[in-house]
Amino acid sequence: MAPQTQKALVVTEIGKPLTLTTERAVPQPGAGQVLVHVTVAGPNPHDQKARDGGLFIAGSLPAVLTNDVVGEVVSLGPGVTKYAVGDHIVGQATFDKTYTHSGLQEYAVLDVEHSAKIPEGFTDDDGATLPTNVMAPLVALFDAGTLAIPAPWTDAAKNFDYKGTTLLVVGGGSNCGRLGVQLAAIAGIGRIVVVGGDEAELKSYGATHVIDRHGSPEEVTKRIRDVVGDDLIYAYDAINPPATQIIAVNALSSTKKGKLARLLPLGPIDESKVHAKKEGYEVKNTFGSSHARPDLCIPFWEHVPQYLKEGKLKPTKYEVVSLKNWEAEKVNEVLDRYRDGKKVVKTHFHLQE
Repeated sequence: MAPQTQKALVVTEIGKPLTLTTERAVPQPGAGQVLVHVTVAGPNPHDQKARDGGLFIAGSLPAVLTNDVVGEVVSLGPGVTKYAVGDHIVGQATFDKTYTHSGLQEYAVLDVEHSAKIPEGFTDDDGATLPTNVMAPLVALFDAGTLAIPAPWTDAAKNFDYKGTTLLVVGGGSNCGRLGVQLAAIAGIGRIVVVGGDEAELKSYGATHVIDRHGSPEEVTKRIRDVVGDDLIYAYDAINPPATQIIAVNALSSTKKGKLARLLPLGPIDESKVHAKKEGYEVKNTFGSSHARPDLCIPFWEHVPQYLKEGKLKPTKYEVVSLKNWEAEKVNEVLDRYRDGKKVVKTHFHLQE
């Protein structure tokens, strides 16, 4: 039986460090929801932007951060049959202003449709590597508003030539890049060309070509075109600001209309640096939220346990930080590293050790 109040780490003022509260109400699951005892909460770069700039949380304080949530089911909402009490599940929290879904609290609500059971043989940490880092490339590759490659479980997949398709992934060293490669391989895309990252690792995920990211944008673009020729129409950039997104844009075909899906919509592409495009090109901004794209993401969650068991989805690297004593400074330190542009291994805060 869950208590009525709980500990949580909260933002009480934009631009100030997170602090501990011990009086946050424990939410109750509604229809289609479960209450979990949170075991792992995973931050992402947007959590730093929330703390320091109010992204997604301005005007709705105090706020609880982290959208990557793993926990043990402790109670079921009305009508829930997908899970049983005691199951360990992973889900992506909504950006709801009540923050009942967020991870940095003892108990959180998760929506059944936007979550998956962690299968036997996998840890809570394995599951926690997925939510935001897999939703971003999932939406980038398969959503109708981005690259619009049919998701492999849809009716449209039956008539799509995956084997004859080429996908460029820029940022293979990032987790969103790694998982993008895995999703492309799950779909059966025939040529997966990746810029940056460890060649052996990326090829184990399904990459067919791994290209050195070092050098000028012109040099990197030439390496890509040496592989893809002038036929590329699908590109996904997981890491770059507009100044270097020019690499992916110039890799796109000059004679066919291509599309770039990007995770960092920070501004327009510098058109003065774009090579001539007879049919033009499109830049698509990606918002990696499961709840924002339910038609695509709900079916994906149903496949997650099987994809893990079959080795089609492989957990990425992570670093564990214990929060058993609810030390806010440990979370603030990780967010500070994002702020300062320092290297951050995907961090998993363990709340129940």
